[in-house]
Order: sequence, then structure tokens, then C-alpha cells
Amino acid sequence: MSHDRTDDRTGALGRRDVLGLFGGATALTLLAPGEAPAQPIRSSARIVILGAGAAGTALANRLSERLDGAQITIVDPRVRHYYQPGFTLIGAGLKPANYSVSATSDWLPRGIAWIEEGAAEIDATAKTVTTTGGQSLDYDYLVVATGLKLDFDAIEGFSMDLVGTNGIGAVYAGPEQAAASWAEMDRFTSEGGQALFYRPATGMKCAGAPLKYTLLTDDTARRKGTRDNVRITYAAHSGSLFGVPIVNEKVRMVFERQEIDVVHNHVLRAIDPGAKTATFDTPEGQETYDFDFTNVIPPMRAPDVVRFNSDLSWQDGPLAADGWAEVDKHTLRHGRYPEVFAVGDIAGVPKGKTAASVKWQVPVVEDQIVSLIAGTEPTERYDGYTSCPLITRVGRAMLIEFDYNNNLVPSFPGVIAPLEELWISWLMKEVALKATYNAMLRGKA
Repeated sequence: MSHDRTDDRTGALGRRDVLGLFGGATALTLLAPGEAPAQPIRSSARIVILGAGAAGTALANRLSERLDGAQITIVDPRVRHYYQPGFTLIGAGLKPANYSVSATSDWLPRGIAWIEEGAAEIDATAKTVTTTGGQSLDYDYLVVATGLKLDFDAIEGFSMDLVGTNGIGAVYAGPEQAAASWAEMDRFTSEGGQALFYRPATGMKCAGAPLKYTLLTDDTARRKGTRDNVRITYAAHSGSLFGVPIVNEKVRMVFERQEIDVVHNHVLRAIDPGAKTATFDTPEGQETYDFDFTNVIPPMRAPDVVRFNSDLSWQDGPLAADGWAEVDKHTLRHGRYPEVFAVGDIAGVPKGKTAASVKWQVPVVEDQIVSLIAGTEPTERYDGYTSCPLITRVGRAMLIEFDYNNNLVPSFPGVIAPLEELWISWLMKEVALKATYNAMLRGKA
């Protein structure tokens, strides 16, 4: 089988079909979901949005179009916006670090207030937010779009200065760390040895990323002709590789085909960078594995402002331990504070920590807030839509889309088969996805 980067076969699709598909996808991006009405609604509502990531920025743009006179304030200290779906491509040497970096200010709409501080405390009873700089903000509606916390401190022996040394990568940590991870992966796949991959047992953003980076490492070694010198082990945190059963079986088959060893019910506890070992908690006790290259992925939890300094987290159930915001899974509205919403990674819902999920969540929160202001009934609902372009090698990917019920919900039924490794699915990831993401940030998708 050819592993040429320039392989442009589309399977059942020809070039004309591809161009037509992208034309249709572009139209779909600009029209759905939820067309904004021509005339904005007059309102003096005070709306505070915590976070200027994908969810917060997209919502700010949409609300600024829908509401005339509303006081929209976004709270976030970050001056750089990250296109996070690009981190895996950076970590595979396919894009430079700056591919995922832009200025936060480039995406925010005119007429809103941007406070370049973090949120330190939320008093949902008093309807106030206190910033890290000591400002107190009153709100009528609060949207929590803080994203999540990468809890690297929970991994014994790890520190960020290790990334790019001793075979240690950390693609999730940021674009520069993803580039440093590529340098180590590039070295490793030339020299050979043991690669070790895993994911945390917590909820996490883009749960397919650990799998695709494992497969990209395999592919890099194959394209170099060094795969016989490379051993790859994937330590799954549970009894499966993917939460959707039919997708799990496909991934299992792909890993078996690519000769990737799998162990189950392993959760990373510690790494020893000097000894190049990783220690896992397992049902049988702690087990230690050697590595020559690894991609450290930490537990992911709600940021401290939500988890510890607010009353917005789930109080019980499977989403309580890590502090995820308590919201109805269809409306994204808080269960105890009806003027509070959560969108994006922070939302305590069973699925949906991907940029593609944000695309479908944001119009729901927009509809909820605008309907409350207008005195009408909201109609939009979120069904758990999650998308994972699961790369299996350079030039091939599976476009996997599913909902809360683990149903496959393909956007192009009859055209792109979700469990087939296709060039067109790869192209959607490498080329089309960023344009769709940017349109979403502008409030146009």
C-alpha cells in the first residue's frame, strides 16, 4: 500500500465530486445552524461571557448581531487564540507552530468590552463575577465558556520544561510544545525503540487525538522505512479504545493491522524522565513501562474558578468529581441558576468536547438567551453532536460523527462513509476544517 503524501485518490469520489462536496460544505457552513434574523432585538441586558476561546468568541459574535444595545463583556487574559484542532498536525510535522496561533483581538466583535483578566470567583446567587484583577462584574446572563484545565501537575515527575527532551512530547500543551513533540517524534522514528501512548481517565477534549497521534507516529516510521525498529504500545484508560462501540471495534482492527500493542485499564500516574519510564495504575496494581518516546496527556478538569470558586459544578453523579458545569444536556442551561449557561469544553454533558461540538452548541445558547430576552420559547436543542476526523495515516482519515446515543450521524450520508479511511476525510481535516472553524468564530457557522 502506498504511503505517499501526494496520494490524492478519493475512493468513490473524483476531483469534480470533491469540489462539489466542498462547495456544498461551504454553503452548509454559512447557513447552518440557526440563521440570525434581519432585525436585531433591542435590549439593555448585561451579558458576561467567561472565555474567549472558540465557544466564547463565536457566541459573542452571534449575540452582537442578534441584540441591539446589550452590554456584552468577555473576560479572558489570553492575547493569543489557539486553533487547537491543528495541534496534532503540528505534532506530526505537517504544520508549523504558528499555524494554530492568531490574535484574540482579531476575532472579537466591535462594540463589546474585553477584560484582559481571568475570572477568579463566581457568585451565582448575587449574579456577580470577580476577576483576577479584583473587578466585580454584575450580570443578567452569564455564559461560562472557560474551556478546561490541563492538569499536568497531577502527573508525578512531569514539568513543562521536559517537553522536547528525553523522548517526551505533550501535544495538548500548546503549539510550541506540539512542535517540540514533533522534533522528538521525528528523532525517535529515525532511531527506533519503544513508543508509549495513553489518555487520561477524565473527560477530555478531542478524545480521538491520542489515537490519531499514535497512528501518525506509526505512519511516520513506515514512511521512513524504520517501522521494524519501532514498537508501539497504547495503554487504554478503560476496557475500550473509543467510547462509541462500533468505532471502538474499527479502531481495534486498525491498531491490530498496524501492529500496535494495546493494554487496557491503565491510567498514568507518573513518569521518570531520567529512567524513561511511565507508571500506571491498573486493577492489578501499579505497572511500569519503558519508553523512548511518549506523548504526555494529563487529566482534564474544570478550571479552578468553576470547580472550587463557584457553585456551578455538578453536585453528584459522574460529572461531579472534576467540577464540570451543571447544565441540561440539551439546552446547556444551568439546573439551579437559570440565567447561567455553559458552552464548550466546560459544559458538564456526556459528550461534546470538540470544536465541532461548539459549532452546534453555540446556536443553542444563543437561542436560549435571545428567547429569554424576547419573551419567546427557545427551539434549538443540542443532541450531543461530536465529530472526530480520526487520522489513520497521512492522506487517510475516518470522518466519525456521533451523538449522545452513540448513533453515527454523518454529515454527508451516501458520500463519505464514516468508518472508511478516505482521502476526502483527510482533506476535510487538513484543509476544510480550519476555514469552517474561522467562520464559526465570526458567528457565521
